[in-house]
Amino acid sequence: MKIAVDAMGGDQAPQVVVAGVEQARDLYPELEFDLYGDPQQVTPLIQDSTRLKIVPTSEIIEMGEEPVRAIRKKKDSSIVQAATAVKEGRADAFFSAGNTGAILAAGLLIVGRIKGIDRPGLTSILPITQPGSDQTRFAYLDTGANAESKTKNLLQYAIMGKFYAENVLKVANPRVALLNNGAEEDKGDSFHKEVHQMLKQTADLNFVGNVEAGDLLYGKADVIVSDGWTANAALKATEGTAKMFMNLIKDGVKQGGWRALLGAWLLKPALKRIKNQMSTSTYGGAVLLGLKAPVVKTHGSSDAEAIKNTIVQIKQMIDADLIGQTVDYFSADQTREKLDN
Repeated sequence: MKIAVDAMGGDQAPQVVVAGVEQARDLYPELEFDLYGDPQQVTPLIQDSTRLKIVPTSEIIEMGEEPVRAIRKKKDSSIVQAATAVKEGRADAFFSAGNTGAILAAGLLIVGRIKGIDRPGLTSILPITQPGSDQTRFAYLDTGANAESKTKNLLQYAIMGKFYAENVLKVANPRVALLNNGAEEDKGDSFHKEVHQMLKQTADLNFVGNVEAGDLLYGKADVIVSDGWTANAALKATEGTAKMFMNLIKDGVKQGGWRALLGAWLLKPALKRIKNQMSTSTYGGAVLLGLKAPVVKTHGSSDAEAIKNTIVQIKQMIDADLIGQTVDYFSADQTREKLDN
């Protein structure tokens, strides 16, 4: 099992990328890694070269570059070369913490989409914060690969999300919901009403109805689908609110005198659990579902722990043959007929 890694992508690359890869390599003896990047920067960081190979590249796609133009112009970049290795069968998956748009473009233009899927969806794994929930995380898509979608695209997201929840999150008969501006069936514009009815009438899905943005993390579904613009806006609002409250708590402790400091010290274990539960390092990266191989992107600010967890996520996808199951489903005659209608 070989993973092609963009060693140069991310705010702290290549240091944390190499460290995270080595942590994952030590966990799984069956994993091999090709690290695409500048050998002069990558080589000194490697502690143990077992099952690690450096593939030299001469270019880097920076965070602010226009994605498609960069992919076409910088043919010897670490992103392009790693994606090409997957396309040509020299690696089983592609991972990067670099330019999100460039990773999506490389996935679409180089790795290629599965036949029958019109628009791959970016899938984020988010925490469930409701106490007592049987599950700790859920799949949320599309979180930004497509600003506009058709109704059948959201049906495809729901099916792909279901496969991911079953095989990677290990949820039996996962509950699927639609992000909407109200929980009632008649809520939303004509687009969301049509999607709701389509999901409701699909026998392959355990559709549980609408979920409001305020209930996103409350464990009401194992898969939540939306168009990319709406899902991304709701995700950023949720992340921003969480950060705001953490900053308010910190400021309150600083301004509250010795009583507040004592209370914070007593609550430190609980606050640490909350921080770990909400941390992006815990759940791995965002998966571009609908491509011919796993393409996974993690936050640019990821540390070595996040890199390791993302690689574990990729291994789970490969072990479960998630791509093969998706190909089989969408190549079936009845599936094509359902989506065409």
